Amino acid sequence: MCTQYNPPNAHTLRDMPGFDGVQMPAQDWPVETFPGYGAPIVARGVPGRGGAALVCSVARFGLVPRWSRNTHHGNDLSRRTYNARSETAAEKPSYRSPWRERQYALVPMLNYVEPCWESGHALRWRIAPASGEPFAAAGLHERFTDRETGETLHSFTLLTVNADHHPLMSRMHRPGDEKRMLVMVPPTHYAHWLRATPEQAAQCLQTPWDEPLAGVPAPRTRVERAQVFLAQGALDL
Repeated sequence: MCTQYNPPNAHTLRDMPGFDGVQMPAQDWPVETFPGYGAPIVARGVPGRGGAALVCSVARFGLVPRWSRNTHHGNDLSRRTYNARSETAAEKPSYRSPWRERQYALVPMLNYVEPCWESGHALRWRIAPASGEPFAAAGLHERFTDRETGETLHSFTLLTVNADHHPLMSRMHRPGDEKRMLVMVPPTHYAHWLRATPEQAAQCLQTPWDEPLAGVPAPRTRVERAQVFLAQGALDL
């Protein structure tokens, strides 16, 4: 599962192939993304309000289901919904409504982090395209409105596929666990993914687009670990 990644900054995102003319958000976002953090996603605009254009917005990493009782309940649920299995996303209560309503998203990234257990313990590795270029992963997005407060939360999840036979990603995660990986969408297929029907989306994820990946060990320094711990505590994760 992907629990941490680095999104591009606004300048880099705007220059990514396929994102020309994307409407950008006013607010900025952290340089690292963990569950509960705000991060940029790109999706289709609202019909009737420039719906043909792509819109970038900052959403919470960890999908808050629309049926959440309130914001507190939704925040609790989102701690377990930052990744969605592509094989069951159309059926699971948290994801089936955005899937059915075609709320597909592109999640821009520079790289993401996974644990490699080949040494016998978890070693932090950084995963990125072999080209070194920024990329976009496939996701779902959702909006939840708290009926009591009127607060609206925009959130998203990353879709994953089996990676048991992938030359790099099969080396990640704890021994005995199923290997999973993100679905990287090439710029030439952005429109196809965002406009797909549920049936087309399922087909895309059954035969995901192949992008060569590279991975390198990326252990944190003690200072970096402390900074992450403090930042996560401030967000009450």
